[in-house]
Amino acid sequence: MNYEQLVQSVIGDTASSLEKFLPELVICGTILLMLLSRLFKLTRQMIPSWLLAGAGVACAFAIAEPWKFLSAGATLERTEIFTGMLVHDAFTVYFRAVLLFTTLLFIMLARISRLADQENGPDFYTLVLGAALGMCLMAEANHLLIVFLAVEMASLPSYTLAGILKGNRQSSEASMKYAVYGAGAAGVMLYGTSLIAGITGSAHLPTIAWRLAEGMGTDYQLVLVLSGLMMLVGLAFKLSAVPFHFWCPDVFEGASAEVAGFLSVASKAAALALLVRLTIGFAVPPANEPIPFAAGEVAAPASLASEVLNQSQASRRPVAHVRSVADSVDAQNKPAEMIRVSQIRTFLSWVIGVLAAVTCTFGNLAAYGQTNIKRLLAYSTIAHAGYMMMPIAAGLAIMTENPVAASEAFAALLLYVLIYVFMNMGAFGIIAFIRNAVGGEQISDYAGLVRSSPGWVVCFSAILFSLIGLPPLAGFMGKLVIFASLVDAGMYWLLFIGGVNTAISLFYYLKVVRVMTFDPGPEDRSPPRLRLVSVPGVFTMLMTAPILLLIIQWNGLYQWAETACRTVLGN
Repeated sequence: MNYEQLVQSVIGDTASSLEKFLPELVICGTILLMLLSRLFKLTRQMIPSWLLAGAGVACAFAIAEPWKFLSAGATLERTEIFTGMLVHDAFTVYFRAVLLFTTLLFIMLARISRLADQENGPDFYTLVLGAALGMCLMAEANHLLIVFLAVEMASLPSYTLAGILKGNRQSSEASMKYAVYGAGAAGVMLYGTSLIAGITGSAHLPTIAWRLAEGMGTDYQLVLVLSGLMMLVGLAFKLSAVPFHFWCPDVFEGASAEVAGFLSVASKAAALALLVRLTIGFAVPPANEPIPFAAGEVAAPASLASEVLNQSQASRRPVAHVRSVADSVDAQNKPAEMIRVSQIRTFLSWVIGVLAAVTCTFGNLAAYGQTNIKRLLAYSTIAHAGYMMMPIAAGLAIMTENPVAASEAFAALLLYVLIYVFMNMGAFGIIAFIRNAVGGEQISDYAGLVRSSPGWVVCFSAILFSLIGLPPLAGFMGKLVIFASLVDAGMYWLLFIGGVNTAISLFYYLKVVRVMTFDPGPEDRSPPRLRLVSVPGVFTMLMTAPILLLIIQWNGLYQWAETACRTVLGN
């Protein structure tokens, strides 16, 4: 292939990739418009920054068309774009939709609670969209370089958002702690990334999986394990998983309730999507070896490809080393390769399972002694990170023997993430509105609220009961499908830990409900009177309604999640 043909191939690949990357491009364009609007006084006064940001996110969500690709019977081929740096499939569509929807809810909440004024609005919403863009890239990363860049793109704006409250010392301290701990976690993750790329000779995730299955790097098994754990440090930090959770309570307490809600939902959803990408990418070899533009298609042996889930059916391949798969792999090596793949999956399953159990237990136990409502929900998000890692461990454990059940396990995660959006955004939204009314965020500030604002107490109680997982609320179905995946995987020890922790969480959530309903109000002030027939009340009811009603149509959402998991597992 000459230079002209190579350029044409790259241009053709880029043109096709831009079409699939259009929602992210809309976000980029919106960021540029908001930055340019600050240059002119007329545009600053005529176009509110929150309206421009919300319109951009809504337009990106509409262009993504998640309902089209996630409907029953829909098919969306897994396609690598931008020469294999990103991947576009139903899994990408699902998480992109969840992240954009969460961002839109956050913009609405920030506007209603007046978190950002007219002066700093463009800066605030630019940071929000920048973080959302990085989170979307985390969900579609297919290359170690994009993995690190996406994590940093999502993290850096988040550090500033945590300290957005001007003149608030606690908010500034939260931002500083978040940035310092994040820098340390990023450095460890980058070191692990470089080790894996150096040992395997590639940064492309399916290629790394293929070479690990072939046995490349067997002389450096300890280094491979350490590098994988180093990468897990960065993901555990984003998930606030134990023992990298220490930033979460302080940051949530110092940051505004609105920002804490956004970080608890969007940041965790993106980190979970990236965790699935990495674990599946490292544990499932692709059916075809990535090849350069100058070479022809070289197929892997059909016997091996059929037994390893036919992963990575990409129409375009990135630049890689020229090497014939047929010369390096033959049918006689198949048992050894399958054993290596199974060992990788088992190792990852146990690591994630143990991490989920410890995280879940610590988060629930540490929430007991909290007196600040944001700090209590911070430990709650730590516990829920543990719950949401459980189906990943279950899916990896049964991926070899039962790929269909593995797909259902990952679908359980996707369903719970969607339900979690309404639960946590609703909870932190109520906290923000009550803060504006009483000027405090201590649990004791909620005393006597049922006498003055009974509708708000009903909504908040429903959200808290859903976080516990009590029927017939949506949170019950989320936990039910997660626990069902653990049963399918035979991980009864993790099921027992999850069940016990669900019972433990009942007590500290009920403590908040008890304070709102039974404790007398403070004598120095009258309880706040919050009307449901108001803009904050409408937002609260919109967040509460799905929690009460999704139990009726939860099967449709679960089918969406299953559709999203088909292409990522190749079945």
